Amino acid sequence: MARYLPGLQTRDRILDSTRWLLARVGLDGTTLSAILERAKVRSGSFYNLFDSKDEAILTVIREAINAVDPHPDGVGKDTVEELVDAYVEFITGQPTLAKIYLQTAVGGAMTDETLAHRVIAHHEARVSRLADAIRRQTRTSKARSQLEAELLLAGLNGLAFHWLLDDGFDIAARAKDLLASR
Repeated sequence: MARYLPGLQTRDRILDSTRWLLARVGLDGTTLSAILERAKVRSGSFYNLFDSKDEAILTVIREAINAVDPHPDGVGKDTVEELVDAYVEFITGQPTLAKIYLQTAVGGAMTDETLAHRVIAHHEARVSRLADAIRRQTRTSKARSQLEAELLLAGLNGLAFHWLLDDGFDIAARAKDLLASR
């Protein structure tokens, strides 16, 4: 384990730098050179650990999402309400990262195939967890719960985009309305 410690420490410094930059200068200011300078690492070390700047950014965002996950072990205990609350908590509790996630998921994934695959995989995992929770609560078929999960997540994403464009938008209240309309 000791021989891997420098690599783990370098990875932590890169992620800490990415977090710091995202919080203070946003996505546009979080350049690869800024990450490298702040982390005090060279590009070769960076690319040994990450494929791209976007991968480092998505790693930070994934950690933030997991931090509000009701059951991060993913063993099928979550309720639909818990998953929706976790989504809203990520958006409202970590607004800088939420905005960057939304921007990266749409803008970055449109031009970067690797990033697009990661965003799709994350979306599919979220749909799967929602579908499992729906199936446990309603005893509907797998196909029906999958469709309902897709529709619910589409609604949540729509609310998140509205929130992104309108600081006064109450995403938490609208998410509750969305749940009540199911």
